[in-house]
Amino acid sequence: MKFLALGDTDGIGASCHFLDLNGTGIALDAGTDPQREGPDSLPRFDWVRDRANSYVDHAIVTHAHHDHMGSLPVLVRRFPHAMAHMTDATKRLLDFLLPASARLQEKRLKKGETAHEPLFTEEEIEALHHLYLTHDLGSPFDITGTKGESSVTGQFFSAGHILGSAGVELRFEEWGHERRLFYTSDTNMQAQTIIPGGEYPASTDVLMLESTQGAEPEAAETTRPEERARFRETLSDVLARGGTALIPVFVMGRAQEMLVLLGQLKREGAIPVDVPIYTAGSMRAIAEIYDDTRATTPRVDPSDEVFAVDQERVPYESEAKREILDGPGIMVVSSGMMLEPTLSNVLARRMVENEEDAILLVGHPAEGTPARRLKDAAEEGTGAPVMLAEGHGPQPLYCTVERFRFSGHSDRRDLLSIVDRLDPSTVLLVHGDPEARSWMAEHIEQAHPDTDVRTPDWGRVIEV
Repeated sequence: MKFLALGDTDGIGASCHFLDLNGTGIALDAGTDPQREGPDSLPRFDWVRDRANSYVDHAIVTHAHHDHMGSLPVLVRRFPHAMAHMTDATKRLLDFLLPASARLQEKRLKKGETAHEPLFTEEEIEALHHLYLTHDLGSPFDITGTKGESSVTGQFFSAGHILGSAGVELRFEEWGHERRLFYTSDTNMQAQTIIPGGEYPASTDVLMLESTQGAEPEAAETTRPEERARFRETLSDVLARGGTALIPVFVMGRAQEMLVLLGQLKREGAIPVDVPIYTAGSMRAIAEIYDDTRATTPRVDPSDEVFAVDQERVPYESEAKREILDGPGIMVVSSGMMLEPTLSNVLARRMVENEEDAILLVGHPAEGTPARRLKDAAEEGTGAPVMLAEGHGPQPLYCTVERFRFSGHSDRRDLLSIVDRLDPSTVLLVHGDPEARSWMAEHIEQAHPDTDVRTPDWGRVIEV
């Protein structure tokens, strides 16, 4: 088996891993890097031919976050016969999110916000639909390539990350016997507000394991009920003093989880029923998909509806934005990393100097993002300078900043338990900062000295 990382392995952007399984070429995910633009945001699809001397027969899209599916149209352009496999819920999300991405890229070019041409058009996406194949969780499907020397079978397992997310097991013949590879993709063993914890095969030979939270000891030292109670108390205090709470979220996944949680807190009386919850952008369309699939996808409580939570739109006009920031109120807006020029970044710059307000970080703030700079400034103390956008600041930080462990990723304690459970002979650590992958590798080797633990380099073909 050949493995080649086409996306950067020392981070969480542009996930894309190529496998050559005895002649069958498979791309595991096809993402874009949210911190880059244009061609620089893409995986190196050219390396499939140039370095692996192979071809992509099939692509597997594990979930509908852009860092895992945002370059799918580009992959298919390079490999026109590649079929894309996913769950039905992921397909429904892609049918909405990819055209929206094409429109946004075109809009940004026309407004002069970028010099890069769109990576793909709506017309291209429309032509892709016949290449999408959906599969139920637990149902085997054939993904043998045209030049495959032996059959390859795939099977999805719920990943517990977002709606439709799945890890994938691949079974194939090599060296005269069956081998099994399991790719966790982004996974969460613990139940969230909407999505229950992930599921995994009983064992595997090769484990491709994410390591997003490998460098975060705090995540393994708390529980979700404890974080929920702390979030409830913090939010209640902010609203009681008349402040506004900004909750930066990924528009897909984290937004829906937080909205249902806020609805629960209102029903519990933890926050006033009449406090407005403001949302923006495509959250409403995604909420409809979440609600429409309640009966056919894994849920903690199928009766929970995102649309049942009262929401108001963030006004477009600047003066109206200033008025709603007078509080009390709750803003659930993207992006989760507070990237420029998203609404969460714009609002945060208006709030950081107001001690009545709060910015509540509910996910993993990646290195180099405004969310990470805000977190680091908060740890320095009141009044610390923070630069959230070029040409704005630095600003002194006076608002409350709190980090809550509501990530859709497993903490490192749970990641290690996945290795214990599946008992692989080889572990490939992906999707994590260098520190995270290093910590994971060290501790897996300590607990499993006979396991071959690797941290693959970007662009290097390895035999597994």
